[in-house]
Amino acid sequence: MVGQMYARLPKERIGVAVGPDGRAKREIERRTGVKLTLNSETGEVQIEPGDDPLGVLKARDVIVAIARGFSAERAFRLLENDQLLEIIDIRDFAGGSDRAVVRLKGRLIGERGKTRRIIEQTTNAHVSVYGRTVAAIGSVEQLAVVRGAVQMLLAGAKHSTVYKFLERKRREMKNRAMPR
Repeated sequence: MVGQMYARLPKERIGVAVGPDGRAKREIERRTGVKLTLNSETGEVQIEPGDDPLGVLKARDVIVAIARGFSAERAFRLLENDQLLEIIDIRDFAGGSDRAVVRLKGRLIGERGKTRRIIEQTTNAHVSVYGRTVAAIGSVEQLAVVRGAVQMLLAGAKHSTVYKFLERKRREMKNRAMPR
């Protein structure tokens, strides 16, 4: 049995978790069966279980996704059974340098968001570059491709190489999805 859990939101993300007139918070509670208590001073979120023991875990994932820069609507994708959240810490590739984190974030986002958009379009996953992390929401297979592309970019691969990798993986996923 999963008991009460806690999550933390950056102060600037609390409004996203609450939503206009409290709609996002109510939707999380309705769809997971939990009760959320948000502390607007600290950003702490208390998640109290309802009837569904998995509801607490799903609600926590949605809150963490919002904390990592996703809109509430995109985070709600985690309420589907085959959808997961993966978070990669950019600092692991930046050697502890804040300047390197900024540079790597730029590589991940691309000019006018092009690179992040291409990753999303080819994998059908949602991607958010926020703070010192890059987060993705998708299926196990989609997340594996996103992880590969992100790690290639963070390791310094050329964007064109990453785009070719993504296109190849998209074709492979498409072929696996086709009935034989």
